[in-house]
Amino acid sequence: MLTLLKLLKDGRFHSGPALGVALGVSRSAVWKQLQHLEAELGLSIHKVRGRGYQLAAPLTLLDPVEIREQAPTCDWPVFVFDSLDSTNAEALRVIERGQAAPFLVLAERQTAGRGRRGRKWVSPFAENIYYSLVLRIEGGMRQLEGLSLVVGLAVMQALRELGVSGAGLKWPNDVLVGQKKIAGILLELVGDPADVCHVVLGVGINVNMQMTDEVDQQWTSMRLESGGVFDRNHLVAALGTTLQAYLSRHQVDGFSAIQAEWEQNHLWQGRAVSLIAGVNQIDGEVLGIDSQGALRLKVGGVEKVFSGGELSLRLRDDS
Repeated sequence: MLTLLKLLKDGRFHSGPALGVALGVSRSAVWKQLQHLEAELGLSIHKVRGRGYQLAAPLTLLDPVEIREQAPTCDWPVFVFDSLDSTNAEALRVIERGQAAPFLVLAERQTAGRGRRGRKWVSPFAENIYYSLVLRIEGGMRQLEGLSLVVGLAVMQALRELGVSGAGLKWPNDVLVGQKKIAGILLELVGDPADVCHVVLGVGINVNMQMTDEVDQQWTSMRLESGGVFDRNHLVAALGTTLQAYLSRHQVDGFSAIQAEWEQNHLWQGRAVSLIAGVNQIDGEVLGIDSQGALRLKVGGVEKVFSGGELSLRLRDDS
């Protein structure tokens, strides 16, 4: 089925007999594969008598060779999959199989993509970026301080470099344009964080997605913000280069050296917010973050610090 898709990806018309010859199957088998492409991947295919079959829009698939050529300083292996449950889950399996880090896992689609607090991450075929970079961490907890915030900063900068000038940060690991989410980060650890461990830097970016009824929050995409279609290989390469630079700074100087830059790009700095922790709600004003990446809130005139993976930050109605 995906072999057929690769024949059609140029967006031109291809006749049924020609596709059958290329695939070594009958015209009826080609027709069945076309139906599967539409049903399983959500693709729109034009069918015109006398001309053949054409994708509604040309398709650029992820290409590890092209990514490496555009990001020569990122010398990690790149594994690209047509479909995965999630890139983070596959990255964890690859670690178990003994692959040396760093390495990058990408997918054209995810069938069980997930974000923070178990939320579903909508992952249509060949429209967005589903990205998991695995690092080996040595030297204890200091190398993990503020790491998700560092990744968010790198994602934001990569988006800005490609023309999404309004991209900014929301603690702890969302990238927004205005009030709409354009990217998210999910980190997962394997091993002993006090000694040697692996960390999976999971990144989801809405790139060319234009519509979906599956997202339960405000969202946007690079295409919606700019009006143009983006080359996802170029984005992966740009993100890798930017992320590598930030990770190097973080490793050498610690998160405290990046703290001020993160605060300068925090869209909710100084805003009135509600921090949700399970059934509890804490109202306060965002003061910033500390040297470990924890949130600093002014609550009842007193500064308090919060950190943890199950916290959710929301703007108050009166902000």
